[in-house]
Amino acid sequence: MLETGLAALFEWLGSAGATGVLVYAAVFAVAAICLVPGSILTVGAGVAYGLVWGTIIASAASAAAATAAFLVARTVARRRVSRWVTGDPRLSALDAAVGEHGLKLVILIRLSPLVPFNILNYALGLTRVRVRDYALGSFLGMLPVTILYVYLGSLAGHLASVARGTAPGGSLGHAIWAVGLAATVVATLYVTRMARRALDDALAVPGSCGRSARTGKSRRIAPSS
Repeated sequence: MLETGLAALFEWLGSAGATGVLVYAAVFAVAAICLVPGSILTVGAGVAYGLVWGTIIASAASAAAATAAFLVARTVARRRVSRWVTGDPRLSALDAAVGEHGLKLVILIRLSPLVPFNILNYALGLTRVRVRDYALGSFLGMLPVTILYVYLGSLAGHLASVARGTAPGGSLGHAIWAVGLAATVVATLYVTRMARRALDDALAVPGSCGRSARTGKSRRIAPSS
């Protein structure tokens, strides 16, 4: 029943034009504020809009939704959110670093998150990062995973067309889809791994003899670029 309902929703979004895009963005924002995972919505963008437009729409909607949750944490929910994150050494290290390298840190955190996506939206609202850096960093940092999820959604739409016998391209087209998916997965994993290493270096806590907040191991703090 749920799968049928989602399929009908994504089909409607794809045929509703600008109205569908606005509804999609609004649902994404509500999901982020309510701590509901948005991955199914990102996949759904691929089903509804295809790879290119799905990536554009899902990227913009997810960044806007993350910024909405960020602003809620910075304003009306600040006291409650602060109780969630108090005492977390990862977030203390993040707050110390984000003042100097806000955009860079947000990109790295989005590429290799310290905490789940929706919780991170609220946690970063308590740091000194500027709204502009947060919004742009979220957009750029979430882009690789967004492309992967949208690709999965567009592939699902392609497979549905194959089942109906309406898919263009024949065997060559199917092979291109499969190779593209494999390349996207490999690229996403590689970028995530590189980002995790860079994030470990960036969050080395000054004043603690180079001890990393993530690993607890001593390390030399790399000079900022």
